[in-house]
Amino acid sequence: MWVRSGLFTRRGMSIDLRSDTVTQPTPEIREAMCRAKVGDDVMDCDPTVARLEDMSAEILGKEAGMFVPSGTQSNLCALLSHCGRADEYLVGQTAHTYLFEGGGAAVLGSIQPQSLDQEEDGTLALDKLAALVKPDDFHFARTKLLCLENTTWGKALPLDYLKLVQSFASDYQLSLHLDGARLFNASAATGVPAVQLAKPFESVSICLSKGLGAPVGSVLVASASFIKEAKRWRKMLGGGMRQSGMLAAAGIYVLENHIDRLIEDHENARQLAKICDRVYGLSATIIKNDLLLKRFSKSRKKQLEDPHHPIYHFTSPENKLNDPNGLSFWKGYWHLFYQLLPLSTLLHHLLQ
Repeated sequence: MWVRSGLFTRRGMSIDLRSDTVTQPTPEIREAMCRAKVGDDVMDCDPTVARLEDMSAEILGKEAGMFVPSGTQSNLCALLSHCGRADEYLVGQTAHTYLFEGGGAAVLGSIQPQSLDQEEDGTLALDKLAALVKPDDFHFARTKLLCLENTTWGKALPLDYLKLVQSFASDYQLSLHLDGARLFNASAATGVPAVQLAKPFESVSICLSKGLGAPVGSVLVASASFIKEAKRWRKMLGGGMRQSGMLAAAGIYVLENHIDRLIEDHENARQLAKICDRVYGLSATIIKNDLLLKRFSKSRKKQLEDPHHPIYHFTSPENKLNDPNGLSFWKGYWHLFYQLLPLSTLLHHLLQ
C-alpha cells in the first residue's frame, strides 16, 4: 500500500480520500441522465430541472428552488439576494463563503464580510456575534445577514444551537443563510431530519455533487419571491443553462437513492479512523488528553489553511524548525525529528 495526498492504493484498487468532491457517478446515475426529458431552463420549460427544484424545496420545507452549476454560485446568488451594496454579512473565519469563494460577494456585490473565529465545536459564539452587529449609523456598513455552514472540521452544528441562532437573528433583525453543502451529512450524523436543520434559515444551499455522488450541481431553496430575485442574479452570473435536465436528472437520482447511504459512509469513516489509530497509534483521545499535542493539532490546522503553506516541505506546527536529524520511514510514513523551538519561546507559551 502507498499513500499520497489522500489516495490509498493497494493491489490495483484506489480509494481517493482527498475530498468528497471526487465522487464518481454510478452507472445508474449515467442512465438516468441519458433518459432525462429536457427543455430550455432559461425559458423555464425544462421539466426535469423543475422536478429537481420542486423536490429539493419539498425535502427542506421551502417554497421554491433554483438549480445552479455549483455551490459557490448558489451561495453567491443567496448573498446578493439578501444584501445590497455597502451591506455586511457575519461569517466564520474558515467558512467556505468567506475563505474559498474568491471574495465574490465583495467583488460583485460590494458586500462587506465581517468574519470571526469559530469555536472548537464549529459554532459562532452568539455574544461575539452580537458585538459585531453594527449600530444604525451612517459611519458603518449595515449588518444584514448571518451566514452559517452546518459542518465545520467534521462537526455538525446541533439543532439546539440553530434554534438559538434563529432567535438571535430575530432579535437583531438579521436574515439567515445556510451553506448546506453537507447538510445531509449533518442529518446523518445527528439523526435530525434535514428539514429541521434547514427550518431556521430563509435560504439554504445544498450540494448534489459531494457525498451524494452527482457529477455536478447545487440547489438554492427559499421562498418563491426570494428565488425569483436569485434567478435574476443567476442570469447575470452566467448560470442560466439551456437543456440542463440531463444534469438535473443526476440530482434527482441521488436525492431519491443516496441520502440514506451517507449513514453507511459515516460508519465506514469511523471504521477507517479506528484502523488508523491502531496502525499509526495517534488517536483523537491521545490528542485530546495531551495539552502539547492538542495545541500542535490546532496550530497545524491553522497552518494548513494558509494557501501559501508549502506542500512538499517539512514545517513545524509552531515557530521555527531547528536542528533536523534526518528522515526515518516507519509504518508507511516519513518522520522527521527536530528541536521544537527555542527555550525562550517555550517559556513564553508556558507562562501564558
